[in-house]
Amino acid sequence: MKTTAWIGFVIALSLTVGAAMATTGSEPLLNRQDRPWQPAAPAVQTPLWPKGLSIAAPALPGKEVFGTGRGKIAGLPVTVVQHVSVPTMTIYRPSGKNTGAAVVVFPGGGYRILAIDLEGTEVCDWLTPKGITCVVLKYRVPGSGPYWNDECNCRRDPAEPMALQDAQRAISLLRQQAGALGIDPHKIGVIGFSAGGRMVADVSNHPRRSYRPVDAVDLQSARPDFAIALYPGHLWKKPGLTLDPGVTIDPHAPPTLIIQAENDPTDDIRESLTYYLALQQATVPVEMHLYAKGGHAFGLRKTADPITGWPSLAERWMSTIGIVPSVGP
Repeated sequence: MKTTAWIGFVIALSLTVGAAMATTGSEPLLNRQDRPWQPAAPAVQTPLWPKGLSIAAPALPGKEVFGTGRGKIAGLPVTVVQHVSVPTMTIYRPSGKNTGAAVVVFPGGGYRILAIDLEGTEVCDWLTPKGITCVVLKYRVPGSGPYWNDECNCRRDPAEPMALQDAQRAISLLRQQAGALGIDPHKIGVIGFSAGGRMVADVSNHPRRSYRPVDAVDLQSARPDFAIALYPGHLWKKPGLTLDPGVTIDPHAPPTLIIQAENDPTDDIRESLTYYLALQQATVPVEMHLYAKGGHAFGLRKTADPITGWPSLAERWMSTIGIVPSVGP
């Protein structure tokens, strides 16, 4: 994500009072809480990795904190998590009739912070009444994927793909626990927003694990069975519609749904177009919906823009690929 793109993102979340004052992953917060973010009951948060295992640290390690941004999206504040070094997954069980399907949620934030409610828990508020187990991934940040670094005013790539590692581990954990959770191990999908959309592409197209197996969990497949990417970033590079060299399309990638607004000021519409064409050329089942308006970082919050009705479209798509029962017209 280039400089102007990242500035567009933080404006959208109103997290900063100026790039010159910011440190990567440490934008100013309101109601700052100097402790790790925890979900509300009855959701259950568990660590991804065995206790005592040494894993790569974020680019700029620090104490995990959370709070709200300085502005609002659709009239509501955004809860932001910063400096995650102990990644977790939070499981929200279905409140409706269990379909056996599960979705792992990758919040966005430029690989710098996590928009944990806007693009995390609020997704579960939508999915669980539909009978879908929802899992919010609190992955390592900052610098766990390709990100804009304030200190050098440049793009940097991590030495280890920490976000991808956390995503793969979460999917494998869910498959191992499928029986206890009432999940069909062949109906585990992913949904990601912005940088989380790049994570969707990464975890969909990596046939091999990005880390050495550490225990029996890693005997399980780490690839999702279906994938949804909203306003994805870090996928396109100039000239034309060139796929980022860090992404290699695998013809066995899962069915994918892509959604974006044409007036997105942060991630160019060519991010979605490029990924769509790359999947299509590899004969991967892919569906894309583009809307004239909607901007960036709208999550599931309703506005007058038609794009905010995308959850109904996604429900129908999931039914057409056999993940959930068919929905009415």
